Amino acid sequence: MPNVLIIGATRGLGYQIALQYAQRECSVTGTARSGPPKETHHDIHWISGVDVATEAAGQKIAQGLKGHKQDLVIITAGVFGKESFAEPDYEAEVTMYKTSAIAPVFIVHHLHKAGLLKTGSSGSGGGGSKIILVSSESGSIALRHETEGGGMFGHHASKAASNMVGKLLSLDLKDQRIAVGIVHPGFMRTEMTRSVGFDQFWDDGGAVTPDEAAKSLIRWVEEEFDMSKTGQYWAPRGAADIGTAEAVLGAKKGDLPTPLQLPCVIYS
Repeated sequence: MPNVLIIGATRGLGYQIALQYAQRECSVTGTARSGPPKETHHDIHWISGVDVATEAAGQKIAQGLKGHKQDLVIITAGVFGKESFAEPDYEAEVTMYKTSAIAPVFIVHHLHKAGLLKTGSSGSGGGGSKIILVSSESGSIALRHETEGGGMFGHHASKAASNMVGKLLSLDLKDQRIAVGIVHPGFMRTEMTRSVGFDQFWDDGGAVTPDEAAKSLIRWVEEEFDMSKTGQYWAPRGAADIGTAEAVLGAKKGDLPTPLQLPCVIYS
């Protein structure tokens, strides 16, 4: 029975991933900033009081796992603060960077230091743990296009930083056969996207529910993600919900593969 750890599991995508793994009879642990949601699957174990934007989060998670090694770690915690050039928000940006780009470093560090990640070797025929950082296509510098304009500094730039963190972690953990993946799970119909006014784009943008996004992400992790893709940036659902895909990638969305490997930067 695989052990699965979901960081940020109380709502949206994180909760749906935890729920679907619990329904598969995996041993699932979820973290909560305050406490578990009122209605939750009875087989999900909770580590409460975890604020990933604090330095103590990684150590608290490691202690809460009580020595149980994890086969899969998915870090879904995120914050989306709306900004414009006319109205940037300093404190909101700091929180977004802490959550998306700083927290994963310390969480993975403490899990590794406590011996809670499984390791493998090139000669063993098997790999170690899988670590997934939930990012966003908004973190791709290549996919940012003039049609969408600027603004959203903290969210988009912290996701770009998260992508770099995933790449660097993949290099640090490669020799131990611990695979690190970075994913855009899809444009979702959540309170987070509603809070910044993106609900007006849900229908035209092909937004999906968190349970749909969780299904495709889990399928990709279980069927396609391994050491051959460590450090790479993928959209398990393809380009259907990426508004700038055609303009930037030079192909119609229907002609692009699913899953789709995303570009991080523009190469000259």
